[in-house]
Amino acid sequence: MRLPSIFRLRLRSLFKRYRVEDELDEELRYHLERQIDENIAAGMDPREARWAALRSIDGYEQRKEECRDQRKLDMFDNLTNDIRFALRQLRKDLEFTSTAIVILALGICASVAIFAFVDGALLKPLPYKDPSRLLGVYEKIDPWCPRCNLSWPDYLDWKKQNSTMATLDIYTSNGYAMTTPSGLKPVTGARVSDGFFRTLGVTPLMGRDFYSGEDQASAARTVILSYESWQKRFGGDPNVVGRTIILNAIPNVIVGVLPSSFQFAPTGAREIWSAFHPSSECDLRRSCHGLYGVGRLKDGVSPQAAEANFVSIAQQLEKEHPDSNRNQGAAVALLSEVIVGPVRPILLVLLGGAGLLLLIACVNVTGLLLVRSESRRREMAVRTALGASTGRLFGQFTTEAFLLIAAGGTLGVLSASWLMRILVRFRSQQIADRTPFLDGIGLNYRVMAFACLIAIFAAILFAIAPSLRIFAPEIRDGLAEGSRGSAGTVWRKLGSKLVVLELATAMVLLVGAGLLGKSLHRLLTVDLGFASGRLITMQVAAPNGRYGKAPQSVVLVRQVIGEIEHVPGVKSTAVIENGLPLEGNGNTTWVRVLGRPWHGEHLEMPERDITPGYFNTLGAKLLRGRYFMESEDSTKPQVAIINEAFARVHFPNEDPIGKQLSGLSTPPIPIEIVGIVEDIREGPLDEKIPPVLYRPFYQNTDTFLNVIVRTSQDEISLMKSVTAALQAIDPELIVISVKPMNELIEDSPSAYIHRATASIVGGFAALALIMGLVGLYGVIAYSVSQRTREIGVRMALGAVPGAVYQLILREAGWLTLIGVVIGLLCSVGAAVMARGLLFGVDPWDVTTLLAIAAILSVSALIASFIPARRAAAVNPVEALRAE
Repeated sequence: MRLPSIFRLRLRSLFKRYRVEDELDEELRYHLERQIDENIAAGMDPREARWAALRSIDGYEQRKEECRDQRKLDMFDNLTNDIRFALRQLRKDLEFTSTAIVILALGICASVAIFAFVDGALLKPLPYKDPSRLLGVYEKIDPWCPRCNLSWPDYLDWKKQNSTMATLDIYTSNGYAMTTPSGLKPVTGARVSDGFFRTLGVTPLMGRDFYSGEDQASAARTVILSYESWQKRFGGDPNVVGRTIILNAIPNVIVGVLPSSFQFAPTGAREIWSAFHPSSECDLRRSCHGLYGVGRLKDGVSPQAAEANFVSIAQQLEKEHPDSNRNQGAAVALLSEVIVGPVRPILLVLLGGAGLLLLIACVNVTGLLLVRSESRRREMAVRTALGASTGRLFGQFTTEAFLLIAAGGTLGVLSASWLMRILVRFRSQQIADRTPFLDGIGLNYRVMAFACLIAIFAAILFAIAPSLRIFAPEIRDGLAEGSRGSAGTVWRKLGSKLVVLELATAMVLLVGAGLLGKSLHRLLTVDLGFASGRLITMQVAAPNGRYGKAPQSVVLVRQVIGEIEHVPGVKSTAVIENGLPLEGNGNTTWVRVLGRPWHGEHLEMPERDITPGYFNTLGAKLLRGRYFMESEDSTKPQVAIINEAFARVHFPNEDPIGKQLSGLSTPPIPIEIVGIVEDIREGPLDEKIPPVLYRPFYQNTDTFLNVIVRTSQDEISLMKSVTAALQAIDPELIVISVKPMNELIEDSPSAYIHRATASIVGGFAALALIMGLVGLYGVIAYSVSQRTREIGVRMALGAVPGAVYQLILREAGWLTLIGVVIGLLCSVGAAVMARGLLFGVDPWDVTTLLAIAAILSVSALIASFIPARRAAAVNPVEALRAE
C-alpha cells in the first residue's frame, strides 16, 4: 500500500531531514540560476542579474521557510523550537510558572481523587458474573419500610412460585463462637442458601460450593471460609478443606475457600459462610423476618416484570396467611443499587465540589495567562513584523499551554494517588466493611482517561485564551507604544468577569461547607434522650449450650451485672438484648391494642429487651408509671414500657398506663403498659425516633448481651477492669467490643458520613476561597498597574490618598458584590439538590448564608487593600515621567 505523498514527505522530513533540505536547496538554487540566465539573456551584467534574481524571490532563506511551511517539512523543527522557546519563557518567569502549576495540581488532584471513588462505587461493574442481571429481593411494608427482610417460609414460597428469576437465594449476617485451643473466639459469619454463590457467579478458590439441599435442617453442617479467614485463622493450610471446626458447640466441615477477590457489601466482611439450616423458632415462623433475597433474572426479563411477579405472589400469600402477611408487599432493586445506592448522593456531591474547585483553578490560570499575554504584546508585535504567521504564534501558545498542563497534571495525578490512600484509610472499620468496593481504587485506565480529558480541556482553554491577543487589531501597534490604555481596558473587562465567576464558585463551595458543617454540629449535639458521657458499651456472647435456657440466662445476666457493679468506679450496669442505642438493628415486634376492634391488622415497632436498671444507667427520664422489677421474669404477667413516640402515635388522646397490648396469638396474651419513658435515640442519629416497645429482659432471655456501664470517673480507664470482671465469671464469655458510648456516637455511620462529607467539601471550600482571593488580587493589582498614569494625574490635581483608596476598593467591592449575589443564588439551588445530606438545616439557612457572604466579602476587601495601598502611595511625578 502506497502512502499519500504529503504523508510520505512528512515522514521523510522527520527521518531524512538532511536529504530533504538538500533537495529543497537544490530546487531553489535551480530556479535562482534559471532566473539569472534569463536576466543575462535580457542584457544584464552577471552581477546585476544575480542581485535582480535574488530580489525577485524576495529573500532566499525566507523562500526556503515558505516552502517548508507549504510542504509541512519543518513540523518537527518547529515543534522542537517551540518547546525550547516555551521552556525558556516558563523558566524566565518562575513565579508565574510555579503558581500556575500548583493551582492546576490542586484542582486536578481533587477531581481525579474523587472521580476514583465515583469510579470504584458507581462505574466499575460489581465483581460478579453478569451483574446487571442480579437483583435484591425484599418484602415491602408501606410507607415506612420499602425494603424489608424476608422470613424463611415466605422465601420458600417466593422461590417456588416466581416465574421471572433463574435463581433466588437468601443471606443473613451472623456471628459464631469458634472453639480453638486457646478457648472460644468470636468470628463473623453469614448464613446463606445453597445456591447463593452460584447465583452470584462466584467459584471457590479451593474445594467446592454448597450442594443443592445442603442448606436444609437435616443436612450435615458445612461451611466455606473467606480467603482472609483461611490465611489468618488457618495459616493458609492447603489441606484445610475437609477439616472440622466447632461453631457454637456444633461441628462443621470446611468444604471450600473463597477467592481473595470475593466481596459482598450487604453483609460486610465475613469470615465464615455457612449453609442456612433452618432450625430455630424464628427460622420456622412465617412472621419472623431476618433474611434478604438475591436473585438472577431470566434472560429477556426486566426488573419491572420481576417486581410485578413478586407483588402478585405477595398478594396471594397475604390471602393465605392473613395473620402473618397482612400489608406485606414485595420490592426488587438492582443489586448495584442496593450496594452503592446509599453512597451515590455523597459521591456526586463530592465530585461536584471537586469540579467547582477545578473550575476555579482553570479560571485562575486562565487569568494568569491573559495577564502574561498582555506583557508579551511587544514580543508578538515584533514576531509578527518579522513575518511570523498567526499559526506559528498560536502554536507557540499551544506548546506553552501543554507544557504547563503536563507539569500540573503530572503533579496533580501523583498527589491524587496519595490522596486516595488517605481517604480510604479515613473510613471507620464499620464503613470499610460496608464499602469493600472502595478498597481497590487507584489509577486505573478509567481514572487516567478522566485525567487526560481534564488535561486536554485545560490545555485547549489555556492555548486559546492568550491567543486571542494575536487577533487584536492593536497587536501591530505594540511596536509603537504597546496600546496600554486599550489593552488594559480589555483585560480589566475580561478579568473582572473571570473574578466574578471565581467568587461565585467559591461562594457555592463555602456555603456548602457551612451547611454541611452546621448539619454535622446539629447531628452530634442532637438530643439523645440520655447522658452519653461516662458510659461504657460492651457486646458479650455466652455459650448457647450452657446458657441457652431461660433460668441459666437469667442467672448469668444477674451475675454479670453484680460483678461489674463491684468494680471500683462503676455506678450501675444494665443489659439490653436487641442492640445498643443508636444502632437501630431492625429487630421489631408486632402487637395490637386489646380492647380495640381487631381484624388481623397489627402495629410494628422496634422492641428492646432490657434489665430493670437500663433507664437509670443511661440517664433517661421516666415520665410516668414505673420501671421494671427484678422479679418480673417469665413466670410473672407480661409488662412493657413505651416511649413518648409510642404514646403520641398510638394513644394520642388517652393515658396509656394500664392499657394492654398483645401479640397476634389466639387467644391473646396481655402485655400491660406500666410506664412511659422519654424518647431515647435507639436508631441512627439522623432518623426520626419511632415508637419503641421496651420489655423485661428476664421475660425474653438471650445469650448475646449488650452491656452498658455507667462510671463515676473516666470510662476509658475502667474498660480493662470491667472486661476482667466478665472473664472472671466465665472464661468462655466472649467480649466482642468494648468502647465508650461517645466513641460509638462519633463512629456511627450517620456521623461518619456527615463528618467526612463536611471535611472534604470544607477543604475544597478553603482552597476555593484562597484561589478566588488570589484571582481578585491579581485583577485589582493589574488594574492599578494599568491606571498608574490616571492615578498620578488625579493626585497631581489634588486627589488625597483616601480618594484613591475609595477608587480602587469601589472596583473590588462591585466585583465582590456581584460574585457574592450570584454565588448566593447558585448556593441555594445546589443546597436544595443536596438537601438529603443535611440534618436539621434548611438549604436556605439565613444565618449560614449571611455569615459566608460576610466572610467572603471581608476577605475580598482585605485582598484588595494591598493594591489599593500601593495605588495611594504612587508619586505623581514619577508616574507621569514613566508615561
